[in-house]
Amino acid sequence: MTDEREHPMTLDLLTVPTPLGPLTVLASGGEVRASGFTGEPADLLHLVHPALRGALRPCGDAGAVGAEVAAYFDGDLAALDRVRVRQRAGGDFMARAWDVMRDIRAGEPESYTAFAARAGRPAAVRAAAAACARNAAALFVPCHRVLRSDGSLGGYRWGTSVKTWLLTHETVNR
Repeated sequence: MTDEREHPMTLDLLTVPTPLGPLTVLASGGEVRASGFTGEPADLLHLVHPALRGALRPCGDAGAVGAEVAAYFDGDLAALDRVRVRQRAGGDFMARAWDVMRDIRAGEPESYTAFAARAGRPAAVRAAAAACARNAAALFVPCHRVLRSDGSLGGYRWGTSVKTWLLTHETVNR
C-alpha cells in the first residue's frame, strides 16, 4: 500500500453527484488516493501525502470509478470493493488497518475494539480510531462502518449526518 519512492504526480480529479451531494475523488494510475463528500478539491489535497501532491487534471467523465460510485448508491454495496485504493500510511499498523477496514461488510458495522483486534492490535483502540480519522479515501475505505463500543456513531470527517445516511443505506440494501 505504500511506496516511499513515489514522486509528485498529476492527480485525476473527478466529482460524482450522489444523494449526499458531490463526492470528489483524487486518483492516479486508476487508484483512488483521496475522496470525500465535498465539491472542493482543496478540501482533499491536504489528505494526500505531500510527496504525492501534483497538478490536478479534471476528468471529463466519471469513468469506472464514477460508475462504481453510482452502482453503490443504486444499491450494489459491493461496487466499491472493485475500486483500487492506495493511501500512504505512517506505519505498518495504519496500512494494515486500512486494508482490514475495506473488509468490514456493508450493513455490518463493528466497534473500534473489534476493528483494532482484527487489525492485529486488540489493545490499540485509540490507534484504530486514528486510522479512521486519518483515512483519506472516504467511502472506498469505509471508516463510516466503525462505531463506538456502545453503538453510537463517533465522529466522521464529512459529518455524522453523512455517516448515518451511509449506514442506513447499507442496512436497507443488504
